[in-house]
Amino acid sequence: MDNSTPLVYVVDDDDAVRDSLLLLLRSIGISGKAFASASDFLDAYDPKQHSCLVTDIRMPGMSGLDLQRELKDRGAPIPIILITGHGDVPMAVEAMKDGALDFIEKPFRDQELLDRIQQALTWDEEHRSKNLEALSIQERIATLTPRETEVMELVVQGCANKVIAQDLGVSQRTVEIHRARVMEKMGMRSLAALVRAVEKTRN
Repeated sequence: MDNSTPLVYVVDDDDAVRDSLLLLLRSIGISGKAFASASDFLDAYDPKQHSCLVTDIRMPGMSGLDLQRELKDRGAPIPIILITGHGDVPMAVEAMKDGALDFIEKPFRDQELLDRIQQALTWDEEHRSKNLEALSIQERIATLTPRETEVMELVVQGCANKVIAQDLGVSQRTVEIHRARVMEKMGMRSLAALVRAVEKTRN
């Protein structure tokens, strides 16, 4: 499957729930992959795939909350929708504070779940796009020499060339040369664009 094609991972220990969710996704043309356990999902999960995760909160072995924590520890950015029973709502709220995107209570309407899934996939697409942009900027920053990096840091802090020259113990002309190289290597035409680009790698 193309990594840019939306995929919904479903994790639930109930065979009937998995089958019904896959049928529901297929009815609107969205691909799904279902797993009976969190560990099976983790073995198959591809962080490069445009996706979201729908998981039951209560499962034998690794629970939906345990799975969320494991993905967070791995730095996996996948948006998570938790399926909860009535008594699990406080846990689901706590999970959202810890990074889960949403939760939905049983019994739920099919359309309600589909709406949440569409929102999760939109979030993932936007987040993935931002990450790719940030990665591209970081790759350009990596091409700078140590001195060019020092100059760039001071430039984005708003320091004038004269101040940078004093701080680094070099001539103002040397700073101007380094600054021009920074702008060229970073592919930026203005100071404002450079500041915005560097900020994207830090948010």
